[in-house]
Amino acid sequence: MDDKKRKITLSALNVFKEKGIEKATVSEIVKGAGIAQGTFYLYFPSKLSVIPAIAEVMIEKAISLFHEQMDNQVPFTEQLQILIEIVFEYTENYREIYALLYVGLGSNQQLNEWEAIYEPYYELISSLLRNAQQNGEVCDNLHAKRTATLLIGLLETAAEQSYLYDEQNEETIQLKKRDVYEFAMNALKTN
Repeated sequence: MDDKKRKITLSALNVFKEKGIEKATVSEIVKGAGIAQGTFYLYFPSKLSVIPAIAEVMIEKAISLFHEQMDNQVPFTEQLQILIEIVFEYTENYREIYALLYVGLGSNQQLNEWEAIYEPYYELISSLLRNAQQNGEVCDNLHAKRTATLLIGLLETAAEQSYLYDEQNEETIQLKKRDVYEFAMNALKTN
């Protein structure tokens, strides 16, 4: 993502958080980005079309956080625990942004972009799964990429239920993390 597009995206994120998607205007977005209104339209045809770019920034941040905290030398069981912690923590810390993304997702006609945006995330988890398969830590007859998409869906849904839809107390969240871990490991275990 080039610098101007990133500025527009981050400005839109801030304006959407402050005003909501419906009340936000392109004028407010360009003012925050420090660009001319015409420049906005070189990158995005409408304010709603910025939403996939916001999702892209969020995925980039999550992957960066994962790389910062992950040690490739630890067993997959520990990697999965770290991944669960990151997804839950990230969802908690950015709950307002996730809520915006879901509102925008319902309004956006470009749903196919979402899979492309998630591709680096899928590849990261696929790589972990392939390594775990080679080490005999998980079932080797699972397709790594399809399994990665299912695993990401499981983790994100559990975190979103905890922080977006039904704010739960910390004890319940910790139990849910444990359940997600046990569920995933039982699904992935070797025969």
